[in-house]
Amino acid sequence: MQLGMIGLGRMGGNMARRLLRSGHECVVFDLDAEAVGALADEGATGADSIEDLVARLAAPRAVWVMLPAGDATERTLQQLAALLEPDDIAIDGGNSFYKDDLRRARELAARGIHYADVGTSGGVFGLERGYCLMIGAEHEVASRLDPVFKTLAPGRGGVAPSPGRERLNGTAEQGYLLCGPPGAGHFVKMIHNGIEYGMMQAYAEGFDILQAQGTRRVAPELRFGFDLADIAELWRRGSVVGSWLLDLTAAALAGSPDLEEFEGSVQDSGEGRWTVQAAVESATPADVLTASLYTRFRSRQDHTFAEKVLSAMRRGFGGHVERK
Repeated sequence: MQLGMIGLGRMGGNMARRLLRSGHECVVFDLDAEAVGALADEGATGADSIEDLVARLAAPRAVWVMLPAGDATERTLQQLAALLEPDDIAIDGGNSFYKDDLRRARELAARGIHYADVGTSGGVFGLERGYCLMIGAEHEVASRLDPVFKTLAPGRGGVAPSPGRERLNGTAEQGYLLCGPPGAGHFVKMIHNGIEYGMMQAYAEGFDILQAQGTRRVAPELRFGFDLADIAELWRRGSVVGSWLLDLTAAALAGSPDLEEFEGSVQDSGEGRWTVQAAVESATPADVLTASLYTRFRSRQDHTFAEKVLSAMRRGFGGHVERK
């Protein structure tokens, strides 16, 4: 199908490429003209403005906004609202706050425009691996966009469905899911990222303890001098703590055992805070996720080896660069 893509950064550009490779037609725009030109060279139709992008799309249109959450996304969606027509679809695939989705859906509905929020996970590897998509939309809207979701998602691949899923219908085992009405997709992605914080913190603290066991902080007879890269590689094979995050950690340690290129100042992109806020609003205990968020705050003042491990994982899956 035809899709407009606004925002051609680390994820938006590769999402457009994945769609192009499967025969979809993409009309693309970014403030960076070189990014637009690169996609045009690969088969996309380049636009020199948002107005130009909308004009190049056939009605009913579908426009995917893949920009950082906050002002950039808000301004772009407001601009789109003035350009789109009834029955068009505006999609936010960034990491927006789900309550903003509820407001936007109401505002666009008053104009007859549909809204979909898509929590998108996959980072810089999504072009080849595919993207896990958590969708909030009306059923009819999700159905119209299904060809795009199916292409962007990883599909079954080598991951067998969970036992019992043979009795169930749906798209979850393909890597995309309509989670509910507008707002639901970003809510699920918010919790996904909150869990990610906790998992990353557990790995970071574990490797910090292993690293400390070879230092003067412990008695000489207890110093083992562990090879952290070997231990990470060991755990990737048959261990119950195996995961993609561990894969990224093992790769980082293999390339730099001391992670000396990292300072350990770990940023948070918002979803962890929103997860804790949702836990407070629903009076749901979230001890691990809350503690992992606070650790990121502290890391910007005092860094440990654990924070270097966190920074390495963030750069591995998302291309995030430390801000000193």
